[in-house]
Amino acid sequence: MSSKSLHSGNQEHAAIVNERRSIRGYKKQPVPKALIEEILEIAKRAPSSMNTQPWHFHVVTGDPLEKIREGNTERMMAGAGIDREIKLSHGYEGVHRDRQVEIAVQLFEAMGIERDDKARRQDWVMRGFRQFDAPVSIVITIDKALEHDTVAHFDCGAATYGLVLAAWSKGLGSVINGQGIMQSSVVREYANIPEDQVIMTCVAMGFPDEEFVANHVQSHRAQNDTAAAFIGFD
Repeated sequence: MSSKSLHSGNQEHAAIVNERRSIRGYKKQPVPKALIEEILEIAKRAPSSMNTQPWHFHVVTGDPLEKIREGNTERMMAGAGIDREIKLSHGYEGVHRDRQVEIAVQLFEAMGIERDDKARRQDWVMRGFRQFDAPVSIVITIDKALEHDTVAHFDCGAATYGLVLAAWSKGLGSVINGQGIMQSSVVREYANIPEDQVIMTCVAMGFPDEEFVANHVQSHRAQNDTAAAFIGFD
């Protein structure tokens, strides 16, 4: 590969990374299976510890996905407790909580949801449990033998990031959606997740609805002097 081609490729990759947004509103247009397969081929190039490739992808659409939406919604509306298969934080604090609030404010302002509008705020939360009404949900799992292996979790995260970047490069939108697996037993049932696998997260995916204003929100990132330390440089 020539240096010119390499530079062009690097610029294209940087553009995909910088332009990608979390998509929370989708067209009803089905996503071809072949397109998802192309995306998975790219995502699987993610690095993993000693080439272990610990991830599995369960691609769900159609009636099984509708059943997952219904089950998640019914249980959460009935006040069911969180039913996830991996440990959750006790709740974000400090700067992490500040960043969580910041993106929520951005999204609510874009959608015109007022602070005291409990009905619309509740509806927004339920959209997450419905996988944001996306036509596809990709459930990411690891082998149960690696359930407590944090390196495998790290590798799974790398593959998930590769998945959302690959989707963006192919004209699809996505959002990594922990709400979609809050009732993991429902997901496990209708996505036919094998008993020897653990559900880690899911990714809602489809063609972005450009008229859904929250899709144009892009979260802020901390400056390098906050996120990075440079040691040994002049």
